[in-house]
Amino acid sequence: MEQSLQDIYQGILDGDQGMVTDGVTRALAQNIPPADILNKAMIEAMGQVGKLFEDGEYFVPEMLIAARAMQSGLGILKPRLVEADVKSAGKVVAGTVKGDLHDIGKNLVTMMLEGAAFEIIDLGTDVSPEKFVEAVRETGAQIVALSALLTTTMPSMKETIEALKAAGLRQNVKIMVGGAPLTPEYAHEIGADGFAPDASRAVATAKQLLAN
Repeated sequence: MEQSLQDIYQGILDGDQGMVTDGVTRALAQNIPPADILNKAMIEAMGQVGKLFEDGEYFVPEMLIAARAMQSGLGILKPRLVEADVKSAGKVVAGTVKGDLHDIGKNLVTMMLEGAAFEIIDLGTDVSPEKFVEAVRETGAQIVALSALLTTTMPSMKETIEALKAAGLRQNVKIMVGGAPLTPEYAHEIGADGFAPDASRAVATAKQLLAN
């Protein structure tokens, strides 16, 4: 691997934003294709971060720092990816459901998905079912990612799924849900297509949903 790509990879693992932005700038100056910078350095590194998290070597703070470093490089790379017409892995509307103001889990999921070349429309927290419906209608997203951290706000997930059904959009999107109090059984019960117990598995779940 080229030294600049190696630096981007290492910088993401170390959560070193300067190393990542410097590596991306150098790689572009060396005419390394933007798709290679994304796939060989960034996506590889975020995959490794996910693996370290699953192995218990990284925790949420390390994942957040790594994801922020990746985003700093992505900021420089994005315009070049657009120019090079690099395809996104899919479009995701994400948000924490109505009544819930927690965003660390959701932010981590969106960063991990962005690191895997998904296009993210982040609606933030306390998002009403109507807002999700509107975003899906406007963006043509293939996935809706719903987050809830409180047992009291979990019913908002079901309401959002029902609202998408009522709007005639349910068959166009895959819905994945996540958050500390959730279980795969609950996800199934409310009619979601997928459940991700943590941010690293959210990427695999999203890819799986689009492959089906």
